[in-house]
Amino acid sequence: MLIEKKSNYTLISSDENSFKEFYTSFLKIEKKFKEENLILEVTNKINVKKEDFLLFLSVSDNKKENGTSFVIVNTKINVDDFPETFNIVPTLIEAEDIIEMEAIQRELGF
Repeated sequence: MLIEKKSNYTLISSDENSFKEFYTSFLKIEKKFKEENLILEVTNKINVKKEDFLLFLSVSDNKKENGTSFVIVNTKINVDDFPETFNIVPTLIEAEDIIEMEAIQRELGF
């Protein structure tokens, strides 16, 4: 797992050999980033199914309740398979845009 601090978010990238390894590693460090916006970049090198991504739904909900953002980046997943409130995008640039948009919405009281 690679962790990189940016100005308004933390980028967590997978370098594990399986989704299970990545998810287990993420759960061990998740609480350290409770107050931060997170972008989770899941590499296409590991096989990930829709059900795997849904494991992050509760994390996403908790982040929203705490006033922070959570976005997953993966190019192989069909974003239409997930709820609209669950942020999954194909590129890092789109993930950064979502974090900015959600920050503006919070400032405006939405």
